[in-house]
Amino acid sequence: MTGTVYKSTGSWYTVKTDDGKIYECRIKGKFRIKDIKSTNPVSVGDVVDFKLETKNDQETGVIENIHERRNYIVRKSVKLSKQTHIIATNIDVVFLLITLNNPPTFTAFIDRFLVTAEAYGIKAVLLFNKVDTYDDEELLEVKYLAALYRKIGYECIGISAKTGKNVDKVKSLMEGKVCMFSGHSGVGKSTLVNLIEPDLSLKTAEISEQHQQGQHTTTFAEMFDLSFGAKIIDTPGIKGFGIVDMDKEEVGGYFPEFFELKSQCKFNNCLHINEPKCAVKQALDNEEIAWSRYKSYLQILEGEEESYRKNNYDEE
Repeated sequence: MTGTVYKSTGSWYTVKTDDGKIYECRIKGKFRIKDIKSTNPVSVGDVVDFKLETKNDQETGVIENIHERRNYIVRKSVKLSKQTHIIATNIDVVFLLITLNNPPTFTAFIDRFLVTAEAYGIKAVLLFNKVDTYDDEELLEVKYLAALYRKIGYECIGISAKTGKNVDKVKSLMEGKVCMFSGHSGVGKSTLVNLIEPDLSLKTAEISEQHQQGQHTTTFAEMFDLSFGAKIIDTPGIKGFGIVDMDKEEVGGYFPEFFELKSQCKFNNCLHINEPKCAVKQALDNEEIAWSRYKSYLQILEGEEESYRKNNYDEE
């Protein structure tokens, strides 16, 4: 039998077949060590083949094969830093929710997320949430950031998950697609999903005023069928997004504005650091490329983790 993984709790997987039947499945013991470098061999969104077995009058499934993935998105495993954790697979579009404060989302995080999405071939849309709570100066900051990323080619929408502002635009981008919402805990993912599809009633939590961080409300990824023909994968809030299995020479290719200029660099393998006649550095000097993006690029090359205690969109 064949179905799609809708939920993973680590050892059991909820699989839904095309005819709408749902089965609880596990994986074969030896399947875990079958040349898989991730901490979770089966992920939400995977299309799998499984066989049924009956034990103690209960019918369950055993996953025997994973179909080839169109794409997937990963982060570093929390416990095993050398391994990866696949958050979800076979995604059509990923929405990254961004908030200026309560909690803050820095450009270093946004850029790492976008690089990862580019690397794995997933369309990314930036949603600037909580616009109803910002003052005039903060709204100008949102407009600046949105203009920065629109210039690169990313779709940006200012929304309010509380008031419903521009949520209709988000729904129109979701129709007929497998979607994922991501971002830090507390940026409003669950609130937005509940507004889009109230019957889901995903858990929400207030922001910790002391730490300005969201309380984790989702402990595992899960996919839901929506009433208007979309599917959504709800994911745990993530504090960091690791760049996995990427050579230094590759990174510039996942910054679209850098890639566009690469052919104008003197050297084919230009890393855009100290090389002469670098088109990217020239564009940077001409203020055609944002300094925040270039600093994110250097951080990724140097293998630095994002700093959430300093303002990463201050320009030098």
